[in-house]
Amino acid sequence: MSRSKSSQRWLREHFADPYVKKAQAEGLRSRAAYKLEELIERDRLLKPGMVVVDLGAAPGGWSQYVRQAMGDGGRVLALDILDMPPLAGVEFLHGDFREDAVLSELEARLDGQRVDLVLSDMAPNMSGVDVVDQARAMHLAELAMEFADHHLRTGGTFLIKLFQGVGFDEYVRQLRQRYEKVAIRKPAASRKRSPEVYALAQGKRAQPR
Repeated sequence: MSRSKSSQRWLREHFADPYVKKAQAEGLRSRAAYKLEELIERDRLLKPGMVVVDLGAAPGGWSQYVRQAMGDGGRVLALDILDMPPLAGVEFLHGDFREDAVLSELEARLDGQRVDLVLSDMAPNMSGVDVVDQARAMHLAELAMEFADHHLRTGGTFLIKLFQGVGFDEYVRQLRQRYEKVAIRKPAASRKRSPEVYALAQGKRAQPR
């Protein structure tokens, strides 16, 4: 079966992408690591000894960057519906975050330990139908926010990928109720034509407003 024109264009753009080439040269698992690097360095989000949960982690670019940046201390727990080759110092859980059993397993691994930083780069498999894809993406975002509500320590940070569209403004409003400071960022490594942005919510309140 021949590839569609859109998939051929994507492949050309992908292999010509300077961030793809840089990731390959530096031994990183994905170009997405540079999105996280910019976001973390700008706001100095990482400190030694932190507990970090990475939702939607595969192929591991974010977890790899966090583990390297923090050194040997702290914990990095990664979860994805896709399998992910092992990373030294990263605890990986293979499963669907939408399933109660998978969430329960992640909670069991935390064993009551509070999280300092929740990362979510989750995205649904895209169908090409905008209204369907946006609804699925917002559902994942709601689940990630709920996880942060229960497991992120007071004062902690939540960084999540969002897609602009239906539900986006309301979601950001909910973040502002829960966190002292919320900013919307578009890292340089994020493709300009992509509707993705990142919401950085810092200073989790003890109680939402």
